[in-house]
Formats: sequence, structure tokens, C-alpha cells
Amino acid sequence: MKKGLYTVTENRALTKSVFLMRLAGDTSAVTAPGQFVNIALDGLYLRRPISVCDVSEKEITLIYKVVGDGTEQMSRLPEGAALDLLTGLGNGFDASLSGSKPVLIGGGVGVPPLFWLAKKLLQEDKQVTVILGFNTKDEIFFQEEFKALGADVIVTTVDGSVGIKGFVTDALKTLHPSYTYSCGPLPMLKAVYNTSDADGQFSFEERMGCGFGACMGCTCKTKQGHKRICKDGPVLKKEEIVW
Repeated sequence: MKKGLYTVTENRALTKSVFLMRLAGDTSAVTAPGQFVNIALDGLYLRRPISVCDVSEKEITLIYKVVGDGTEQMSRLPEGAALDLLTGLGNGFDASLSGSKPVLIGGGVGVPPLFWLAKKLLQEDKQVTVILGFNTKDEIFFQEEFKALGADVIVTTVDGSVGIKGFVTDALKTLHPSYTYSCGPLPMLKAVYNTSDADGQFSFEERMGCGFGACMGCTCKTKQGHKRICKDGPVLKKEEIVW
């Protein structure tokens, strides 16, 4: 974990409520897809945890949804604004277990951390399929970006306005993955768990106090005992999950 100041180089809307932010600064602590950063914001006591979408030598890309005061404040930050970040938090995805035909499943704002993972797996010559799940076409983002990487992309919408009508599991049932990686709301994760026979990894969300394992506020029960989502997660393997 590292603490530092980062400069906003881009902050723009992808949909009505979803924004992309790029931050220039030290990225050396961000080492695995699925890790997150914790952002300090003016007037708010707790930092806001946001998953890393992508990283380069000098820049971190975040995608976040405006759901409260913290993210609303983030959406108004101009280029050049400075933010205090804790970086390199969480354990991230283990790409070495993917097999030859991994399937990545993201729902809503669970999509962003899968982008860097897809890039990494494609660089290793894996045949990557990405399932992106949304409620309606107006909520869709990063479909073309995943395609540009070289992934096979399947979109599902609950109302059927784009792609397959239904949920991510409706698409998953048609595939035979070597391994699955999932990030999204808890009901989606549970449905993926019950749908696929393949092994996999699941990225969970919990309310966090510190974000680095000190306060124990995000502790959850697993088959290997209690684990902290911020420190021992957010990624858990299928075989250790207790619903």
C-alpha cells in the first residue's frame, strides 16, 4: 500500500451516472487486476474505495458510478485537481488459473476491474470472452473498449434493448469456460456461482472503514474462516465462498 497525491487528467461521463477518471501519479503499488484505491474527499470522514479499471506506468484509470455525496463530489472535479489516494489495496485476480478459454462476467459497475484483467489474459494469448450485463442500453459502457482489446463480447440487458434479453447467466449457460472471473452485485455473483460448473474467482463489495484490514469492519465468513474483504479480498475463490 502506498499513499500519495494524484492529479486528475480526465474526468468525463460515460453514461448518465457512470464516469471515467484518469489520475497521474505513482502507480508502482498497483500490481494486479481487481485491486482498488481508497480516495480521500473534502468534508467526508471515510475514504471512497474504487476499483482500478486500468493502469499504466504513470496513470491510473477509474470508472465509478455516482451513488452518493462522495462520488457526486468526484464527478465535479476538474482537470488539474489533486486527490489523496491509498493505492495497491486488495489481493486482485489470479490470472494464472484462467486456463485457455476464460469467461469474464461483469454487471454494471462491476465491469471496470475486468478490463485490465482481459488485457492481461489476451496478452497471454488466452481466448477471452466477456459478458457485460446491464439493465438497459442507456447504461452500457466499455463494450467497444473490450472489443478493441480483442475479446469476444456478449452484452445482456434486462429489457432486451441490446444483445441478449435477460441476465449474464443467460449468456453464461451457452458457454463452456475453462475458468470464470466475476464482479458485480451480490445477487449476480450468486447466480454465476450456481450456473457455471467451472472454477472461478469472485470480486465482492462490502462497506469499508479503513480499506487496509485494520478496522475489521468488512469481515465476512468463508470456508477457511473469517476474511476481510479489503485485505484478504475483494477477490475470493469459488471453493472458499459461503453464501
